[in-house]
Amino acid sequence: MTGTEVATSGTVRLGVVGLGYWGPNLARNFSALDGCELRWCCDASPEARERWSKAFPFARFSAELEELLADPELDAVVLATDVPSHAELAQRVLAAGKHCFVEKPLARSVEEASAIVAAAESSGRTLMVGHLLEYHPAVAKLKEILDSGALGDLYYVYSERRNLGQIRQEENALWSLGAHDISVLLHLLDGEEPDEVLARGESFVRDGVEDVVFCYLRFPSGRVAHMHLSWLDPHKERRFTLVGSKRMATFDDMALERKVTIYDKGFDRDFRNYGEYITRSGDVTSPQVSNEEPLRVECRHFVDCVRTGAEPRTGPEVGLRVVSVLDALQRSLDAGGSAQRLELARRPA
Repeated sequence: MTGTEVATSGTVRLGVVGLGYWGPNLARNFSALDGCELRWCCDASPEARERWSKAFPFARFSAELEELLADPELDAVVLATDVPSHAELAQRVLAAGKHCFVEKPLARSVEEASAIVAAAESSGRTLMVGHLLEYHPAVAKLKEILDSGALGDLYYVYSERRNLGQIRQEENALWSLGAHDISVLLHLLDGEEPDEVLARGESFVRDGVEDVVFCYLRFPSGRVAHMHLSWLDPHKERRFTLVGSKRMATFDDMALERKVTIYDKGFDRDFRNYGEYITRSGDVTSPQVSNEEPLRVECRHFVDCVRTGAEPRTGPEVGLRVVSVLDALQRSLDAGGSAQRLELARRPA
């Protein structure tokens, strides 16, 4: 994928659209990167523009995306707006010849995600989706351990993403929290797509908006995954557990230390008794993991891709695949938990 030329100095000039919860974090990280200039910040709220103009005094502020797109020196636009706006805004950005970073999930439907991907292909610009956990050093370490064969054959994975709040007005726990865990699951499984998904959830606080969702995914390889997603829970948990034939491993994002732990636990055949198994409980180890901020890693990767034209790690294919899984799980929710298959739209050739 080819990109637009940047300044002779190699500086990538970008703008951040959306200064609500997450946009300022993106602006902070991009502004701190070498070879990157935070040229614009955009939000419809005068209060938000006033508040963040003090934190980013060298950036220009605007209420209109069109003002950013009209800037011939702007290379890229970062969208940190609400999910329903992603499809329209991303297509406008790409049509204007700008590279585009879209926060997760890419869109609210397979149809919308496919339209964004097609716009990126047509424009020849870089499209990257902000699946942050794929840039987490602990996830990279977990992937390294899995690929090394240290866990043996992977049997199943389960994740827990629970906390008390924040209650959403429209977006349920699946779409609000599930994009994180789905992206990691697909990454760990080398992009293998589930051939069957089921989801059950309940709306306790606001009618029609599920506060808690339980998801089950079955893959063609025979591996399975389970996700517990909730913003109505007394415990703040962000954890993945991998169970293999030789060992087991966890990634606990809430742990200050030992974010990745390997357990030498499982069942061994007892050769004294034919067909019997005995439990094994051996060493518990925790490998060293970099403490670099995942968001900094993600932002640097986007800038590098814009500069070099390289395909992003979480590019169009990844973004579309995650939305496809979310869509199938939502259909299962709507159908009372019946099994559903993915309707995966492929990238244009």
